[in-house]
Amino acid sequence: MSYVVPIGPYHPSLEEPIHVKLFTEGEAIKKAEVYIGYNHRGIEKLCTEKNFIQTITLVERVCGICSHSHALTYCLALESISEMEVPKRGSYIRLIICELERLHSHFLWLGLAAHIIGFDSAFMHTFGAREKVMDMLEMLTGNRVNYAMNIVGGARRDLSKNQLEELKSMIDELEEPYKKMFDIFANDRTISMRTRGVGKLTKDDAWVYGACGPHGRASGIKGDVRQDDPYCCYDEFDFNIAFQEDGDVFSRVVVRLLEIEESMKIIRQAAENMPDTPINLGIKMPKIPAGETCVRIEAPRGELTYYVVTDGGQKNLRVNIHVPTFKNAPTIPVMLRDNSIADAGLIVASIDPCFSCLDR
Repeated sequence: MSYVVPIGPYHPSLEEPIHVKLFTEGEAIKKAEVYIGYNHRGIEKLCTEKNFIQTITLVERVCGICSHSHALTYCLALESISEMEVPKRGSYIRLIICELERLHSHFLWLGLAAHIIGFDSAFMHTFGAREKVMDMLEMLTGNRVNYAMNIVGGARRDLSKNQLEELKSMIDELEEPYKKMFDIFANDRTISMRTRGVGKLTKDDAWVYGACGPHGRASGIKGDVRQDDPYCCYDEFDFNIAFQEDGDVFSRVVVRLLEIEESMKIIRQAAENMPDTPINLGIKMPKIPAGETCVRIEAPRGELTYYVVTDGGQKNLRVNIHVPTFKNAPTIPVMLRDNSIADAGLIVASIDPCFSCLDR
């Protein structure tokens, strides 16, 4: 029998609004269509009505998970137009917050993936580790969601020697739960049965549809902006790009687990080698000349791009935000094909979607 099975616009396993229409033969998915646009907030338009300082606050609220990434990319764009050189200590502080954000994003995704599978003890274990990262972000920035650590010209707040020591201690404390987590996700039979061979995306399809970030790297695409187009002094750090070749949900799990280890390595290097320079250029209200630029960074979910145009005044002429989920969402119908309806929620979630970013 042929059926059309809707997932969403609201679905218990996907807290944000998306609508996926499944065309099935019995339990098998033969075709899928994805519909977006349920969460539109008009942030790009609002950016043209705000000054540069107000826009930093605004774009930081595009996403609750990668808020620092949005504010950082916007500031990098303004600094590129103005040809500003950020002091090295400011870049190191920005980088530390980037990697802490990547840690908490990946822990969040792993926990939600375990929850969708029905493995709630792994969900609790993962969120326990994530809570350590969130506490550290609160200790360093004063906030758990929107960190307000970026200004045009560098970092807003400095990190003291005691804070850096506590940061290194937190990373050391994460090592043991991380090893247990890796063992559970990599070797547990239940997780293996629900993820291996499920939602496959071949390397060729990943190239065709433009998959990026951990999602693309799980299909064998080795691109990572941190190494391909370094920013915030990433070229001074020793770390590896995690990737897998199989392109299934299990590969996406493994890539994120490996990236957690690399992020901890980067944070430790930054805390140990923090430069003794100013943290910013001391600019309170920046004067940005007329110009345009396109800047990209490696956000937790993948490549985040900001195209910014200024006219020499105090407001943006245009801000265009191109988020990782926009690049990865077109792969969902490909991955769903020939899988079971029971796996549809997990497959959609495996790209680590952020529809708040997507519909900005």
